[in-house]
Amino acid sequence: MEFEKLKEFINFMNENSLCELEIEEEGKKIRLKKFSENQPVIVSHAAQPVKEEKPAKREGSIEIKSPMVGTFYRAPSPGAKPYVEIGDVIKSGDVVCIIEAMKLMNEIKAEIGGKVTEVLVENGQPVEFGQTLFVLEPA
Repeated sequence: MEFEKLKEFINFMNENSLCELEIEEEGKKIRLKKFSENQPVIVSHAAQPVKEEKPAKREGSIEIKSPMVGTFYRAPSPGAKPYVEIGDVIKSGDVVCIIEAMKLMNEIKAEIGGKVTEVLVENGQPVEFGQTLFVLEPA
């Protein structure tokens, strides 16, 4: 995306008092989010074409899905150890991640125990309702 076009989007946000703007164009997706009164910041930018693929369901596996739309965080704070890693055995009620939604930090807890076999979302990445975050192997 050209820098001039990006500046146009920022000006559009300022002129219309928007704090967030998401645009998808020519297979590219950009999301701008304003953290202060006059300073929009690029939150995420997908350079590859946007894909609507779901991971293949694994036989006998358990999926932990996002209960809301927001931003995914693996740890309680930047630089802190992630709540879970691949290979960890978790039990029902264990916190597995945080999803930030509308400036609120929501702890996501496992509803069932198992061994973490996959982490499907990168730290700081936006997630959708029902998106698979983790895959567990039954314990």
